[in-house]
Amino acid sequence: MTTVFISGSMRIKKLDVKVLERLDNIISLGHKVIVGDADGVDSSIQDYLKTKEYLNAVVYCTGDNPRNNLANWQTNNIYSKYESGTRAYFTEKDLKMADDCDLGLMVWDTKSTGTLSNTLELLSQKKVSLVFINKEKIFHKVKTPEDLEQLIKFMSPSAYEKADKKLSLQNKIAKLKHEQGALF
Repeated sequence: MTTVFISGSMRIKKLDVKVLERLDNIISLGHKVIVGDADGVDSSIQDYLKTKEYLNAVVYCTGDNPRNNLANWQTNNIYSKYESGTRAYFTEKDLKMADDCDLGLMVWDTKSTGTLSNTLELLSQKKVSLVFINKEKIFHKVKTPEDLEQLIKFMSPSAYEKADKKLSLQNKIAKLKHEQGALF
């Protein structure tokens, strides 16, 4: 059974019809969905799965209680050594989701460093992400460092600068390219 890690920007509150079509495909194939507990895309995904009465989902949360678990799905509680509420605190959950999945479906506003970080993590694990670029209404597959470079071209200069500062984006891409080059 394929496990799909679905995540996205907290600023996106309404899922595009193209994302809903992908979700319908995931449901029809019976794939396991792992989703976080945040507001925005996570809770919107949960809401859609709930309306479809889809049972093959697990909600990942940091700590004892999920912020959102709209259909009382099974939870995978991740305990973090970092201070509650910080980005590092929630990142451990995202890393576990990346470890536990086969592929990712990301819904991105071209700003969210969390969504970009998840895509980067999947790429570093040699897993494919399908990223829906919300403002362009298109999907972009990220399978190689070059695909990631094409993805970040959708960012504004200020969003890119923020992401590079937070994630060391250029260094990580260079490292991924070096690892890829070493294979050949």
